[in-house]
Amino acid sequence: MALLGELVDITGGGTPGRKIAEYWNGEIPWATVKDFKSVELKAALESITEEGLNKSASNLIPAGSIIVPTRMAVGKAAINTVEMAINQDLKALIIKDKKKVDRDYLFRSILSKSSYLERRGKGATVKGITLDVLREMELPLPPPPLKEQKRIAAILDKADAIRRKSQQAIDLTDQLLRSVFLDMFGDPVTTPKDWDVTVFGDLIDVLTDYHANGSYKILKKHVALKNTKNYALMVRTTDLESENFTDNVKWINESAYTFLKKTKVYGGELLVNKIGSAGAVYLMPHLDTPVSLAMNQFMIRCNEKCNNIFAYHYLKTEHADRKIKERVQGAVTKTITKDAMRSIQFINPPIDLQNKFVGVVAKIENDLADKLNNNKLDDLFNSLAQQAFNGALSKQTKAA
Repeated sequence: MALLGELVDITGGGTPGRKIAEYWNGEIPWATVKDFKSVELKAALESITEEGLNKSASNLIPAGSIIVPTRMAVGKAAINTVEMAINQDLKALIIKDKKKVDRDYLFRSILSKSSYLERRGKGATVKGITLDVLREMELPLPPPPLKEQKRIAAILDKADAIRRKSQQAIDLTDQLLRSVFLDMFGDPVTTPKDWDVTVFGDLIDVLTDYHANGSYKILKKHVALKNTKNYALMVRTTDLESENFTDNVKWINESAYTFLKKTKVYGGELLVNKIGSAGAVYLMPHLDTPVSLAMNQFMIRCNEKCNNIFAYHYLKTEHADRKIKERVQGAVTKTITKDAMRSIQFINPPIDLQNKFVGVVAKIENDLADKLNNNKLDDLFNSLAQQAFNGALSKQTKAA
C-alpha cells in the first residue's frame, strides 16, 4: 500500500472575481463540480480569460490529469481531455514519477476508493474532505511493474466501456418514454389536447414527511440509524440518486419502523427532495424489504384521479421541472414546501388513458430489463475492480 500524497503533487484552484467582466467568458474552460458528468472532462460550462486566471487562485491544469472534487461530489474523479482551469472545490493530481505509476491505473485505483472518500466527508448539508484526507488515502500500491499496471487499467477500461454502453441504452429508453408521453398527452406547456387542468394538490391523497411522525425530541428517542443491516431500510436521496439500495445504506430496527407509521414506503410512491437538491423527483422502486422515509424528503401518493407513474413522468417534463424550480426558495440552502408542491399546475387526462400509458411504460422497461441488467453490470465491474486492486488479476496472469 502507498499514500496518495507519496505518488502525486496536488494542485488546487480558485474563482476569479465574479463582478469583473474582463475575467469571464474567455477561451479557458473553467471546471467545477457541475462538469463532472462522466469519467472524462471534455469541456466546462463556464470559461475565463487569461487575466481572470492570472488574477485568481485558479490554476491551468494540463490535459490528461486526474481531477477530483473535495467538496459536494466527493468520491468522483475524472480525466480532463483538454487543458483547463479549475475552481477551489477541485484538485488536480499530478503524478510525481510516471516511470513508476501509470495514470490510468492510478485513476481506477482512486475510483475504487470512492466509498471511503464519501464516508470521510464532513458537513451538515454539503459534504467535503480535507487535503489531508486525500493525501493520506491508502491505495493498493506499491504498484506492480508499469507494464502490469497498464494491462490491469486496460481491462478495467474495457469493462467500464461495456457498462457505459448499457447506461446509454437506459438513456435512450428515457428519451423514448418522454416521446411516448408527449405523443399521448401533448406538450404540457400548450395543452393541445384540451385536458382538464388543475393543481397537483387536487390529485394527492397523501403528502407527508419524516417529521409528520413527531417532534425532533420524540423522533430522536424512538429512531436510531444503523450502518449494518437491520429490519427496515431508511431510504435517502443518495440511495435514489445512485439507484443502489444495498451499499452504504442506513437501517432502522422493527420498533423504529413501527413508530414511523406515517412514512412507511411500499414502492411506487413519489419521493421529492425538500432541501438541498430541492424539488428533485424520484419514483420509489419495489424492494424486497420494509422501507421507511428518511429526513429531507416528501412522500406523495396520488388519489384515484391520478396514477403515480403518470404523475412521475409528468413531473419529469421540462415544463413541470421548470414550475418546480420556480417554487424553490433560499439563496444558499434550497428548500421547497408542501404547499409549493400542491400548487403546481397539472394536466388531468382520463385515468384510463393514464393507465394505458403506464402499461406502455411497463412494456418498454421490461424489454430493456430483458436485454441488460445494469445493477449486475455494476456488480461485475466492481468485483473486477476489487480483484484488480487486491492483486487477483495479477495472480491469474501468473497462474496462466
